[in-house]
Amino acid sequence: MALNATVYSFDIELSDVDRGVYATLALRAARHPSETAEYLLTRVLAYCLEYEEGLEMSRGLAEPDEPALRVRDLTGALQAWIEVGAPDAARLHKASKAAPRVAVYTHKDPALLVRQLASERIHKADALELHAIDRTLLAELAARLARRMKLGVTVTDRTLYVTVDDATLSGTVARFSLA
Repeated sequence: MALNATVYSFDIELSDVDRGVYATLALRAARHPSETAEYLLTRVLAYCLEYEEGLEMSRGLAEPDEPALRVRDLTGALQAWIEVGAPDAARLHKASKAAPRVAVYTHKDPALLVRQLASERIHKADALELHAIDRTLLAELAARLARRMKLGVTVTDRTLYVTVDDATLSGTVARFSLA
């Protein structure tokens, strides 16, 4: 018998000072049984960090040929392909051909991902954006993960401040390059 995905609901007050984006978000994310809590939370935080008109979350592992997040313009054209985790070079090569902008948000060791991808053939590899979310922050959030959560997410100077219950957790979002 196959296990079903678990749906999590996040009510988020987003204040991205770096980009001047302020919004109240009601986000539902399905967590596949093989998905870690850190991966789910990286998807949610990437959604906050990328939030703009046309951003949508895919069904994750249920849609293996689709990015974790994508941005489409009003005509339906793909503007951004956003991956989560540690995608392989072939996937990023495909993404770079399909969208003008490609970003990766990882919850894994970013140095390992950079080493893995650096020698591979990836279309427009120099334009690829690699972001690593602080692993301690993700572990602290994972320990508090519940099916329904209210979060306050503030971004300033590439630092995330996440308020959950009565605690404020913080961590950086580091940017890496393949060049």
